[in-house]
Amino acid sequence: MAHILLIDDDTLALESMTIVLEDNGYEVSTAVNGAIGLLMIDMHSFDLVITDLIMPEKEGIATLIEVKRDHPALKTIVISGGGRNQKDLYLEYASNLGANDVLAKPFSASELTTSVRHVLAL
Repeated sequence: MAHILLIDDDTLALESMTIVLEDNGYEVSTAVNGAIGLLMIDMHSFDLVITDLIMPEKEGIATLIEVKRDHPALKTIVISGGGRNQKDLYLEYASNLGANDVLAKPFSASELTTSVRHVLAL
C-alpha cells in the first residue's frame, strides 16, 4: 500500500482527498502547509506527495523545490486553483520544476485517483 502525504491549507480539500484516497486503498497523512509537510517528509517515508500551491507559511512552489532538492526520487503531484486567472501558469511552472503531474482545481475523485495511479507507476 502506497503512503501519500497531502499538503493543503484547505481542510475540506484535505478531508475530501483523504477519503477518496483511503477508499482506493492508500495510506494517507496530511499537513496544512509546506513547512509542516517538509518536516513530515524528513521524519517518515512517503511514496507520493500531493501539494497545493497557494498556502500560508510555505507555499507549494517552495515546497516542491525543496522536495526535489532533498528527496529527488520522491514522486509529486501539484494541485492548484491558482487564483482566478493564473492557475495554468502556476501549474506549468510546477511541471517545469519537476512535478510528476499537475491537477487544476476543481478536479474529480476519478481525476485524482487516475493521476495518483499514473504517478505511482512511473
